[in-house]
Amino acid sequence: MADISGPIRIGIVGVGKIVRDQHLPAIAGNPDFKLVATASRHGTVEGVPSYTTIEAMLATEELDAVSLCMPPHVRYQAARAALEADKHVFLEKPPGATVSEVEDLKRLADAEGVTLFASWHSRYAPAVQAARAFLFENPPSSVAIVWKEDVRRWHPNQDWIWRAGGFGVFDPGINAMSIATHIIPVPFFVGEAVLDFPANRDAPIAAQINFTGAGDFKLTADFDWRQTGPQSWDIIAETPAGRLVLSSGGAKLAIDGRAVQDEPEREYPALYERFAGIVKAGQSDVDIAPLQHVADAFMLGRRRVVEPFFD
Repeated sequence: MADISGPIRIGIVGVGKIVRDQHLPAIAGNPDFKLVATASRHGTVEGVPSYTTIEAMLATEELDAVSLCMPPHVRYQAARAALEADKHVFLEKPPGATVSEVEDLKRLADAEGVTLFASWHSRYAPAVQAARAFLFENPPSSVAIVWKEDVRRWHPNQDWIWRAGGFGVFDPGINAMSIATHIIPVPFFVGEAVLDFPANRDAPIAAQINFTGAGDFKLTADFDWRQTGPQSWDIIAETPAGRLVLSSGGAKLAIDGRAVQDEPEREYPALYERFAGIVKAGQSDVDIAPLQHVADAFMLGRRRVVEPFFD
């Protein structure tokens, strides 16, 4: 891969809500990037060339990098095409449909000498690093994750997410796992799980997971897509130095009820800052731990059929 002089010329694949809400503003606000083109079956971005396939975009445009924002079950072939064309690749979360796909992309990126970035955006929430520092200094005895939201509000009429391989409630749940695997200083593993599948869907709408760890450490996770009203994105840890509550998806931190951090959210700007940094350093950042835990939950979980779900 040739050295990059000037802004990183980037193309986006899959122009949907997350791209318009997060990726485009983050790229526009970062002088290290220049949006050159997009590839999407339906969406376009005013002012830049648009293509219907990544292959057409790669064949026509001078790019240094691509950001892949399509659903995970169709991402592998696009990522492979970009890596084989010597482009740096930014993977929206989750990085792939399976652990083995992402492992192969890591191998290919190393072979091609380009950057691969698995972008766990929730790790860049304002209070996550402070929570990590506290827990590494005060290892918890137990942790409870409560991640409940209204799927109709956040993922309206997205049929792909309910298909086999679409992750279901683990689409937001993996955000919680990306934080947990980053801030908890002890290893933990899925012990048992119950996954609730609507009778008319092939992906779960809720999950309850018990994790085990070294010694007496316990971790539980309660994921649910049926919550209306206030949404819950909380991680509660019991430690020798008090109870830690990381709330609002990692935006707020309190220790024994005392607010420690409450800052504005800037997850995606931070992601693109990280991507630019590792591209310039010739490095990759591909942590599959959150995806592995989700895969383990599907492997070990007991399936329970619940009432049908309709948007």
